[in-house]
Amino acid sequence: MKILWFTWKDKKHPQAGGAELVNEELAKRLVVDGHEVIFIVAGFKGGAVEEMINGYKIIRLGNRWTVYWQAYRYYKRQLVGYADLVIDEMNTIPFFCKFYVKERNILFTYQLCRKIWFYQISFPLSLLGYILEPFYLHFLRDRMVITESESTKIDLQRFGFKKEKIFVFPISLSQEPISEELFSEEKKEDAPTILYFGSLRAMKRPDHVWQAFKLAKKEIPNLRLWVAGAGICNYARQFLKKLERSKYHDDIRYFGRINEREKLSLMRRAHLVAVTSVKEGWGIVITEANSQGTPAVVYDVDGLRDACKNGKTGSVIKASPHYLANAIMQLLGNKTLYESYRLCAWKDSFFYNKETSYKHFINIIHKF
Repeated sequence: MKILWFTWKDKKHPQAGGAELVNEELAKRLVVDGHEVIFIVAGFKGGAVEEMINGYKIIRLGNRWTVYWQAYRYYKRQLVGYADLVIDEMNTIPFFCKFYVKERNILFTYQLCRKIWFYQISFPLSLLGYILEPFYLHFLRDRMVITESESTKIDLQRFGFKKEKIFVFPISLSQEPISEELFSEEKKEDAPTILYFGSLRAMKRPDHVWQAFKLAKKEIPNLRLWVAGAGICNYARQFLKKLERSKYHDDIRYFGRINEREKLSLMRRAHLVAVTSVKEGWGIVITEANSQGTPAVVYDVDGLRDACKNGKTGSVIKASPHYLANAIMQLLGNKTLYESYRLCAWKDSFFYNKETSYKHFINIIHKF
């Protein structure tokens, strides 16, 4: 099968996240099984126009905003008739492939944008995006859709997509969960430690983790906060200034952008991971931390409530720093409860493996 995959960024893009890791892991497995895969993505400074990675091809065109038009033009000039299946990935904005590709095409989305518009884009473009999203979803509601969570499936149905045309597949981790031996022997930090891992931008709300840390520290004086991730926006700069000027500065460590090995080390050593996004397709950070023997405290929003099983692998709570602080204090103050969550979180992570994810995905696309 020849697959043409439209999506706005690849995993080498400076703004790449969990979705790109999942996409390209699937592509790598498709190639191993004898399929051909071409990604059409946005270009970025220093990125090659064309590149082969793990057997699949990446073609980079335009930038974040022009890639949609450039992709249309490139398809018309070079790729008409190439594919057996075209995947239109809607990462905020779709490529509207149904209106111009000649081949079978499906929609692939991790999440709908909705109120994220107001966190990611400046006014008045944020309002425009929020208003326009239901309109373009209306025109795409006849598509077969692949997504990663039940929350997104429900969201799509609100906008007219048919339940029977929406297929959910489990995401996969890029690493194996720690072994039973390591789980039993691994020691957490001496002082209770909360980890925030992710990009420093408004829709991730790291500031809420910071506020919850301050509240919880009143009851847990030796509590520490680790922040790993980077950002180039004004929100990130202001957030880092708060950390620097804090009276708790000595109990806060900022690691900046880190590699995979460093990430897993922090996840193993921290006691909790806190995730406070406005909305996600799937909270992959939660599942990654679980795989390293660390439970989560998360907000009750799309994607996070799917990745964290409330009362088993972590706590899902109302989106407020006050409730987050209470959940942190409850878990860290009850060793029996904490160890129960930790064990369940680690065991649950074994389901999210590459083989299971790929089998579900390939079975879905064969339906089309």
